[in-house]
Amino acid sequence: MPKSDNQKLKIFYILDYLQENSHRDHPVRASELLTMLETRHGILCDRKTVYSDIAALQNYGVDIVSVPGKKGGYYIASRNFELPELKLLIDAVQSSRFLTEKKSRELIEKLCSQCSVYDAKLMRRDVLVSGRVKSMNETIYYNVDAIQEAIAAGVQITFRYFDWGLDGKRVYRDKSYQASPYGLCQDNENCYLLALSPRHGITSYRVDRMADIALTAEPRLPCPELTGKALVAHANRLFQMYNGETTSVKLRFHRSLINVVVDRFGRDTMLIPDGEENFVFTVDVAVSPLFLSWVLGFGDKAKILYPQSVADELRALCERALAQY
Repeated sequence: MPKSDNQKLKIFYILDYLQENSHRDHPVRASELLTMLETRHGILCDRKTVYSDIAALQNYGVDIVSVPGKKGGYYIASRNFELPELKLLIDAVQSSRFLTEKKSRELIEKLCSQCSVYDAKLMRRDVLVSGRVKSMNETIYYNVDAIQEAIAAGVQITFRYFDWGLDGKRVYRDKSYQASPYGLCQDNENCYLLALSPRHGITSYRVDRMADIALTAEPRLPCPELTGKALVAHANRLFQMYNGETTSVKLRFHRSLINVVVDRFGRDTMLIPDGEENFVFTVDVAVSPLFLSWVLGFGDKAKILYPQSVADELRALCERALAQY
């Protein structure tokens, strides 16, 4: 490309360089921009042209701050993502089990590219991905994309479902699955599909254990229980996404566990004092071994009061566990 043709791209090169290299503590001088344009892109210009381009970018809406003085220069004050926002997103990527280690690192690199090289170094220094429990399914991105496309189109999907064998390899279940997808939900650091299945009714599937997802021409089966606000209510009832019979359960917890209950069931949960040390509350949950184990984990600080059938299930779970020792 002739050097003169590069003149049309000059203002974009300046913007890219400021995005990557400018920082409040490290403003970029006009002389640095001139050197960058000449050595990287073969563009020769003077300081007045750079000043004019900076002014044009400011008029366009780019928040470029000019710092006067010998050590002054230019830096971008406002970006698409502020540093605390990027840190929050990076933390979410780090902790998401359904993302593989490779995909997590790729996403974190893309997020780091949204800030200056100086801030990116600080964020990368605190990133810990290795050693975390991560999905081994590299197709998770494509799974989510296919499911979202099916939900938007209102059609059913077919897929294979697998478990992990002792050798770390996939063990596919015998039959191909078909379902009407209604929503995606993240819980316990995993991603789940909420769907209506001809074989299982209203159910959920781990997205990272789905494979060969394909959209069909068949319209999605109507399911009022997974439509609109009912979808959110259903997701809340599925305690940590393990299926079980939805039951209204009354519990007594020690007051030291108030934060635990609010974090799990939300601020709208009615907590009723029960003496000086305890409180009682009632929630609708999918009664499952995981729910029972969660209650059991608090020892004598938590007790199921009603219904008796759920309390009996917890007692039976304890007896089966004790029988092994």
